[in-house]
Amino acid sequence: MNTVTPKDIADDAVVLDVREQDEYDAGHAPRAIHIPLAELPARVGELPEVDGDLPVVCRSGGRSVRAVQWLEGQGLDVANVEGGMKQWHADGKPIQAVGGGDANVI
Repeated sequence: MNTVTPKDIADDAVVLDVREQDEYDAGHAPRAIHIPLAELPARVGELPEVDGDLPVVCRSGGRSVRAVQWLEGQGLDVANVEGGMKQWHADGKPIQAVGGGDANVI
């Protein structure tokens, strides 16, 4: 399984966020594509094409590992973001909330 750290990812990179709606709404990467893990099989056609591996993120890394394993099984080039959005935020990477309020990782 391919993995990356938040520091390996450009601040404006497209990432796949597989968290639940409330988690995403509270704070997400600026160009995140939101598809909750449970919806991924039905919505896999919505994934964007990117150069290289598509980073997949959740809160701390558990759900994104499952998503990456499944997506790799579908033949897609993806990478798990180690430490998830908690690490993304800890590394000082930009996050934004839906609606423009104060962003936080929950």
